[in-house]
Amino acid sequence: MTISFDKAFGIHQHALVTRSSRAELLASNLANADTPGFKAKDMDFQAALSQAQNNQGFSLARTSQQHFAVNLAPPGSVQFRVPNQPDTGDGNTVDVQTERNSYMENALQYQASLEFLNGKISGLLKAIKGESM
Repeated sequence: MTISFDKAFGIHQHALVTRSSRAELLASNLANADTPGFKAKDMDFQAALSQAQNNQGFSLARTSQQHFAVNLAPPGSVQFRVPNQPDTGDGNTVDVQTERNSYMENALQYQASLEFLNGKISGLLKAIKGESM
């Protein structure tokens, strides 16, 4: 009997890669907060996750008509962020508070996926060793 890691880990293995890429993008925005002419970028997480899933042969399916439909955006997930503050004259569109909030939210979601995967791996190890759960 073989173990399918794609089935065992589900979407979280793809979410980690996508969240890591988004963290780099948000960190770049924060690092360039004082760079004249720098345009803040962000990632459409759903589009990036969809692209990662398609590259791995993983997909989501609705199991009931009562579930919400998930409309994933097409690939090309990195986009310039629409500024929510007026131009200060230097052309920089980075709002430090927005970037910090987005970075923290992304970090928490990354940690949640790590915890889920850790639990799955622990369960698989117990199953392999024959320990009771």
